[in-house]
Amino acid sequence: MENKQQGTVSAGSNPAVQSSSYLSSGLRINGEIAGNEDLHIDGRVEGSISVGGFRLTVGKGAQVNGEAVARELVVYGEVRGDLRGRDLVEVKREGSIEGDIVTGRIMVEDGAFLKCDIEIDRGQSKVGPDLDPILSRGGKKSA
Repeated sequence: MENKQQGTVSAGSNPAVQSSSYLSSGLRINGEIAGNEDLHIDGRVEGSISVGGFRLTVGKGAQVNGEAVARELVVYGEVRGDLRGRDLVEVKREGSIEGDIVTGRIMVEDGAFLKCDIEIDRGQSKVGPDLDPILSRGGKKSA
């Protein structure tokens, strides 16, 4: 039996409670998913996903067709759509991405499939000269 749901799924906005949500392999979501907590998907999503400052995991066997926005994105399954991971996009060897990626950092395991443009947004990255105490004071780094 296939479960279908259309519309918007939204998580609670209480910042004091750190929780995560899970969409099992038996679920198929058509529509937008927005929330303020970690989300793990093993099912199929047709539509955009936004979990803001949290982590989105696309599990093995999962299929996402749409844009995804999160602080961290970890892809074990298949994504067809643009990804924006503020801090990190990590593609595991089983993972597949067809769409553009904008992120502060990217990690791609050997065997992963990518068909995309990748933009590293250094303004969002925790790595770089702004966080280097020598460079931020205007000094020079010696080699």
